[in-house]
Amino acid sequence: MENLRTINTTLALFMKDNKILFGEKKRGFAKGTLNGIGGKQDFGETIEQAMVRECQEEIGATPLTYELIGKIHFDVWYKGEHVNMYMYIYACTKYAGEITESEEMLPNWYELDKIPYEKMLADDLLWMPMALNGKHFVGDVAFDKDMNMLSHDFKEVDSSLDISM
Repeated sequence: MENLRTINTTLALFMKDNKILFGEKKRGFAKGTLNGIGGKQDFGETIEQAMVRECQEEIGATPLTYELIGKIHFDVWYKGEHVNMYMYIYACTKYAGEITESEEMLPNWYELDKIPYEKMLADDLLWMPMALNGKHFVGDVAFDKDMNMLSHDFKEVDSSLDISM
């Protein structure tokens, strides 16, 4: 079995007034797709500190009220390297600052019943409905080098306490 490097990432889903914020990725991993706001954990940071920092860097907003709602393990190719990637997903309902465009993200609000899934990564279709319905979940997804989904497994869990770090 291959010994893969592990990368921890975050994803914040900003929600208000029956809308959700997605950013169009302007560069890097998943360029051209719509995503929640987030990125890689830096050395010495907790996963929550990484989530807050990434939100500040990508859209100029600081999450104030948030909850861990999901964790997904990805068997994926990142910048040509086969890695284990863990994504910690947070629902954010209160934030400080003005949401603005950055070099990496173009943020836009979308009505919950008009989410453009066709502009998102394939796995988003599988877990986003759970997130939008207030569920907690864990999952495993495998992608090939061309970002074609090879396999997936998602399940609901009782609370954020069931999402192991």
